[in-house]
Amino acid sequence: MNIRPSAAIRQNYNEIADLCRKTAEPIFLTKNGEGDLVVMDVETFNRREKMLKLREELLTVEEGRIHGQKGYSVGEVATMMRNAIKETTGHGTAK
Repeated sequence: MNIRPSAAIRQNYNEIADLCRKTAEPIFLTKNGEGDLVVMDVETFNRREKMLKLREELLTVEEGRIHGQKGYSVGEVATMMRNAIKETTGHGTAK
């Protein structure tokens, strides 16, 4: 965990930015010894956002499964994927 005083962002922006990109980890900035901000590079932020969105979607599906929503078999999913690919490539639908 990288912790720096908030003044570091003003004094050493390039160093902080490079460290964020190099480690792909957030840097915690403190103000008067207390946590104040978290800084991370855009790529790491986007990756975390995608991961959180996927987890949210998986949780929604799992909650639906627990409450009795119908799921799909592996074969059904494979057929749906083949059909989507054929439609996308302009080859009609699979039989």
